[in-house]
Amino acid sequence: MDQVLLITGASRGIGRAAALLAAERGFAVAVNYTSNSLAADEVVREIRAMGGSAMSVQADVGDEAQVLSMFQKIDARFGPLTALVNNAGVVDMKARVDEMSVERLERMFRINIVGSFVCAREAVRRMSTRYGGAGGAIVNLSSAAARLGSPGQYVDYAASKGAIDSFTIGLAKEVAEEGIRVNAVRPGLIDTDIHASGGLPDRAAQLAPSVPMKRTGSAAEVATAILWLLSPEASYVTGTFLEVTGGR
Repeated sequence: MDQVLLITGASRGIGRAAALLAAERGFAVAVNYTSNSLAADEVVREIRAMGGSAMSVQADVGDEAQVLSMFQKIDARFGPLTALVNNAGVVDMKARVDEMSVERLERMFRINIVGSFVCAREAVRRMSTRYGGAGGAIVNLSSAAARLGSPGQYVDYAASKGAIDSFTIGLAKEVAEEGIRVNAVRPGLIDTDIHASGGLPDRAAQLAPSVPMKRTGSAAEVATAILWLLSPEASYVTGTFLEVTGGR
């Protein structure tokens, strides 16, 4: 059976690295993006150049109608999903909690939490033996921030990732008898452009000395952890968290 993987937010950073590695390992990859079609198309081009199979598919994961349309397009092109990486997420500008607007909080939680729930819901409907599926695997992107809290910077982001942790545990137990494994990766300080989108482009480099390994991680290192959790090598692993933090 073909292995069909959807990675949300796959046009850059960790998602992009995971898409390329997954293609190398034989997955047909759906590369989701929100607005940067050129970047997503470039990932697809790279995958096809290596002999892999890929498609780009636009959807804001915070919009249910767009998510439903995305899954329908993947069904039509590749068939039912067998793997999902809930990678799409946002940070916002550095702020204290007493400075945060409701609009900021609603955007953060809609994309980071609700989006992951809706994508997982649609994946379960396709993978679960309860619905006639053949099983599959889901990997959620959490963060070391869920443990650390990100005081003075992104407490809302950290809280959204704490919710992803609870979601991972609960969903894993819910579908364990239905052929689906659900795990999460908790990246630490990874050198991607998500820091710049929060107004702190040098954040990773500045905090690197606080990491026991004294360096930032790479998107490729996180991708390797994701692909292990998706693989048969992790066949008895569910409801757990793989820290990719350099010891932080």
